[in-house]
Amino acid sequence: MFAIPAIRTLSAFALAALLAACGAAPPPAPLEVPGYGTVEDGGFTIAAVPPDFAPLQNRRTTVSYAGTEAPGTIVVDPHVKLLYLVGDDGTAERYRIAVGAEGRGLRSTTYVGRKAEWPSWTPTRNMIRTQPELYADLADGMGPGPDNPLGARALYLYRGGKDTMFRIHGTGDYTSIGHATSAGCIRLYNQDILDLYERVPSRATIKIRSVAESRLLEGDAAVDASLAADAEFLARTELALAERRRAMGLE
Repeated sequence: MFAIPAIRTLSAFALAALLAACGAAPPPAPLEVPGYGTVEDGGFTIAAVPPDFAPLQNRRTTVSYAGTEAPGTIVVDPHVKLLYLVGDDGTAERYRIAVGAEGRGLRSTTYVGRKAEWPSWTPTRNMIRTQPELYADLADGMGPGPDNPLGARALYLYRGGKDTMFRIHGTGDYTSIGHATSAGCIRLYNQDILDLYERVPSRATIKIRSVAESRLLEGDAAVDASLAADAEFLARTELALAERRRAMGLE
């Protein structure tokens, strides 16, 4: 039996290592949640929602629906942070939302009076007056783009032919979805507002659930848990806003 020369053995191992390196798989791409990945739209890039901020309960889905609203109605439940688009077969498309201070003031039924892709935005005088720490620097408004508070799409809510100043819109602030927030109306992930926008015609009815309706349809436990989480989230937010007001010399 012949011994293999040491140099030939080393060369064989080196060649094997080289071939293994050449055939190695590339590093995995960053994970994206299906339906919540990066989107190119209208000349803008919508960033992917990180998996940690798109848990299963926050993703849009088709569900059985027990409400009595007509097909095509948008039902907003601000108490458990859900929006339903009622279907015609006992189902609905369900979206997770964030509800701002303005959104929590919406009570009666409205309709979609206008739709806009990549809208511009200007804070109202009342928003500037009551929360200058957020809006004073934006008094001249913002043009369209991923940083615009209305996101990629907006539905403008009207009543009796007049703009109510309430909106259902997208947001790039994916951390807010599922929470009550200190400012804003009804917001969805940008990926979700793209989906909803295509499904909803102008003049679609928008119904806001009362807390009693929410308890009946979503259950006391869900409502109580959501309201408790709201109180905690808003307390943390108010502390951050107070610090910002102090830094701006507003307090």
